[in-house]
Amino acid sequence: MYKLALINRATATAIWLAVSGWAWTQSLGPYKDVAKMPEGQVGQRVEALLSALDSGNRQTVETFLKTHLTDAFLGMAPLEDHISVMLGVYRRHRGLAFHSVREYENPPKTDPGEIQVTVIAKSRLLESWRGLLIELEDKPPHKINGLRFAPARRPSNLGEAPKLTEAEMVADLRSFLKRLEREDAFSGTALIVRHGKELFRGAYGLASRRFDVANRIDTKFNLGSMNKMFTAIAIAQLVEKGKLKYEDPISKYIGEDWLAREAAEKIQVRHLLTHTSGLGSYFTDEFMNNARPRYRVIEDYKPLVANDRPAFEPGTNWRYSNTGFLLLGVVIQSVSGQTYYDYIRDHIYRPAGMTDSDCYEMDEPTPNLAIGYTREHGHGQDEKWRTNNFLHSIKGGPAGGGYSTVIDLRRFADAFLSGKLVSMESVRRLTSAKPELNSPGYGYGFGVSGGPGARIVGHTGGFPGINSALDMYLDAGFTVAVMANNDDGASVVQQRLREMIGRLEPLAAN
Repeated sequence: MYKLALINRATATAIWLAVSGWAWTQSLGPYKDVAKMPEGQVGQRVEALLSALDSGNRQTVETFLKTHLTDAFLGMAPLEDHISVMLGVYRRHRGLAFHSVREYENPPKTDPGEIQVTVIAKSRLLESWRGLLIELEDKPPHKINGLRFAPARRPSNLGEAPKLTEAEMVADLRSFLKRLEREDAFSGTALIVRHGKELFRGAYGLASRRFDVANRIDTKFNLGSMNKMFTAIAIAQLVEKGKLKYEDPISKYIGEDWLAREAAEKIQVRHLLTHTSGLGSYFTDEFMNNARPRYRVIEDYKPLVANDRPAFEPGTNWRYSNTGFLLLGVVIQSVSGQTYYDYIRDHIYRPAGMTDSDCYEMDEPTPNLAIGYTREHGHGQDEKWRTNNFLHSIKGGPAGGGYSTVIDLRRFADAFLSGKLVSMESVRRLTSAKPELNSPGYGYGFGVSGGPGARIVGHTGGFPGINSALDMYLDAGFTVAVMANNDDGASVVQQRLREMIGRLEPLAAN
């Protein structure tokens, strides 16, 4: 469970994306909504939470936290981290308007000594539904002991949303993006294609706030974790060539200087691909406190991962792992005889026609590259924009951090789904969930969502000042690419498009 207090400054963006992507409110089955605030002290706590989230005021938020959170919850992180997350929710939504309390036929399990209330609210800026699962003490004074935020399904007391035409969807998106741009909530690009026909393209905001340079449709943005798709395809190519197997233990390809042999013998290639290896992330305190130029090639990360050990038996649980995909890069180098970067250029970027994609060196002057910007809360009321130049890696790699454009992402999607990069059997394998490995929402390097007739595959990427998303609708025929150089910019557009595409009128038969 994602507790509010566990989100710190360095990981806030990634965790919010993880919460949104898994959308726990989507998996709890049938429900009904009651448009009435809970009674008594519980209702007072809920009202105080929404009021604080609605205020955007640092002092109001601080007072709320000290008054309404349990000591245990408040003590899980510095007060400033709590405040930063609360103000971040305001910045993203400009407040949340209460709509209802949601009751599930099969409610989520509660911890001993707690009660749960699921509140459905509407984002004032995004006009989307959000779920707030609030955990409170089961005895008076019912202080708040945990929070979760995620996209929510439409309230049951509103009936079904009206159907849309493609033209109405595009008009809505254009208006939505302009509103976000005016509110300084989106800076980036978006591209929508259906069955090979481009429906929309647009560029918004600034690539450089310092020099007032506008984003263009061909501006390069940081991919974040989306590089994991390329890494997975590279592994599939090498499997097709008979150079390795998904079931191979990684001890065949990496030395003990990378990972202890006992761990490497248990972890298979497929465990790394599905985030079921039990390994963690090399974004450790050591990485965050070191100068970024120290990490320029894959081998430079060895000291950060050599002491990692699986948190569980490989294949028995799911844990998002940047270290796992870094080690896949080591496997690719060991098997192919090329550097990871050369292999990806030769076997993915060039065949797909991705002329503006690569893991660029950030201390080199790469043309037409967007600078990432993240909001920083000071001790006063004012927020400041900060560049992320000294936060992220100086050069991306197997787990993320490369650059691309929405145009190149369309080219990638076309090449991948047509079998140009790997066989169609490998496409199916990469984009299929792996419940047998305890990975029900992730295939081999690709996120997987939706049910029969509404399957979506792709990946997102996030970090302070970085947010990108690629959705490939396998049944509906859409490719949606959104890239942003501000926090959470792409994810809100991605979620709105998912909702609108789900409301489209069926295409007329030819």
